[in-house]
Amino acid sequence: MAIVIPSDYGYVLLAATSTFVVNVVHGVLTAKSRKAAAIKYPNAYASAEQAEKDPRAFTFNCAQRAHNNYTENLTPFLGALLISGLKYPTFAATLGGAWSASRLLYAIGYTSKGPDGRHLGGAVGSLINLLLIGTSAYSALSLARGW
Repeated sequence: MAIVIPSDYGYVLLAATSTFVVNVVHGVLTAKSRKAAAIKYPNAYASAEQAEKDPRAFTFNCAQRAHNNYTENLTPFLGALLISGLKYPTFAATLGGAWSASRLLYAIGYTSKGPDGRHLGGAVGSLINLLLIGTSAYSALSLARGW
């Protein structure tokens, strides 16, 4: 079986590339919060006691958790994006760009408003991810079956 890459697959790759920008934003938010809270490396988080006493330490924990959640979700998202883009490149690219935007909302919301600030970006991103997973499953099945 030969897989032909659609001519507009470049948009899928642009959507995938947008995740690099999101990662940089997460890194900046986390580094800025780490510096403000004076949390030294190699500590991944402020202790519960520090976060309870110092709002800057709490904000750092929120930024760090948002970044970790992003990296936890990135691999399955990219797989679903790249697979679904083989059959539906424009649809996949649109969802991919929207997912990156939702992850920016998640990061900014979580860092600025605490755990409650993550809900909008998280809900939108989860919905998009489910759509991409479904589309990638159908795309893979249709490629395997020759549809």
